[in-house]
Amino acid sequence: MDIKLPNLGEGADSGVVVSLFVKEGDQVAKDQPILELENEKAVASIPATAGGVVTRIHVKPGDKVSVGQKLVTLDGPAAAAAESAQPVPAPASLDPDPAPGPDSPTTEPDLGVPAAIPSGEPPPAAPSLRRLAKELGLDLRRIRGSERGGRVVMADLRAYIQRLEKLAAKAAATSEQARRPKLEPVDFAKWGPVAIKPLSQLRQVIGRRMADSWALVPRVTQFDEADITDLLALRKQHVKAYEERGARLTVTGFLIKALTGVLQRHPQFNASLDVTEENLVLKSYIHLGIAVDTEQGLLVPVLRDADKLSVLEISRGIEDLAQRARERKLSIEEMKGGSFTVSNQGGIGSAHFTPIVNLPEVAILGVGRGTVKPVWRDGGFVPRTLLPLTLSYDHRVIDGGSAARFMVELVEGLQTFDSGLL
Repeated sequence: MDIKLPNLGEGADSGVVVSLFVKEGDQVAKDQPILELENEKAVASIPATAGGVVTRIHVKPGDKVSVGQKLVTLDGPAAAAAESAQPVPAPASLDPDPAPGPDSPTTEPDLGVPAAIPSGEPPPAAPSLRRLAKELGLDLRRIRGSERGGRVVMADLRAYIQRLEKLAAKAAATSEQARRPKLEPVDFAKWGPVAIKPLSQLRQVIGRRMADSWALVPRVTQFDEADITDLLALRKQHVKAYEERGARLTVTGFLIKALTGVLQRHPQFNASLDVTEENLVLKSYIHLGIAVDTEQGLLVPVLRDADKLSVLEISRGIEDLAQRARERKLSIEEMKGGSFTVSNQGGIGSAHFTPIVNLPEVAILGVGRGTVKPVWRDGGFVPRTLLPLTLSYDHRVIDGGSAARFMVELVEGLQTFDSGLL
């Protein structure tokens, strides 16, 4: 039995092999991890779908593999039983969207040249489905029916629409690639010794996403500072109690607690544009992306339902996500679904910076390192600790006035933090 790479989730169809857990001759059990795969900023274990003896390994660390590609071959009673239990594939004539094999060419029609509408009467279909197809502007004669006599059912219509979406996405990607300027090749070795270091899969993913965000989002950046002198004194009072409960009380914990309240009052900052760019998707949840600096690159795990968490739970959650991000133990799902992102460079020592909006979100908050500065108060200068804050936002959704009010409320929330929340 051949164990193949399974579907990795929405929008993920390939990955890079990080490490192998088995070798030829090993006995493996069903659901036992056989390798680690890096994909979409995460490393996930791929389990065996059956038990048996490994007779051949088809990949090695560093190989890029796609969904459906063979990983290992097993031999033994369990593997044979599993193979015999595999469902018999439907005839090709009934498959509305056959997936090409790893060695077969993809034969998708050119979207620029519409296919001719077949002549004759539309295929048989239920009246409700005919009505739906008419409302959607779809010609049933283009859809291959899978029921007896070529009857079109809802599954056929759904498969046809999904295929159109795939072709449209492919055409859009091709068009975008064609619009990008072409770089002229440069022989850098002419001026001295060079070394070639291939970009990791993670670095390539980050690069593509940042380039897309830069090209698609008309971004504006708002700067401000929060006086956190009193906040630091409050932290000092409670830090020991938090340590006794297994948590580190940091400025980030205070910040996220204050931020969730501001996001609830300004829901457009916790929203996304839909694919048509004509509708705003307002989310009733607050899932915060927490940018984590790792040796492999920037990872953004998601702290879910942050508005429902206490400062203690926030502190524990951040520490857990950051630790597992650095150890590459996050699942792909833990990197998805964020509604707003926080990037804190204070631990490194940076001040203000301009973070790039993490699509499909519409805003991101950058946090720098607090610095003691002279502040004019009551007729004289006094030393106060000021925290640099930077808000980058999508100007298609958010106006400057809204961003200014958002920052004013966030600064106020930090400067008058309610000690009862601790």
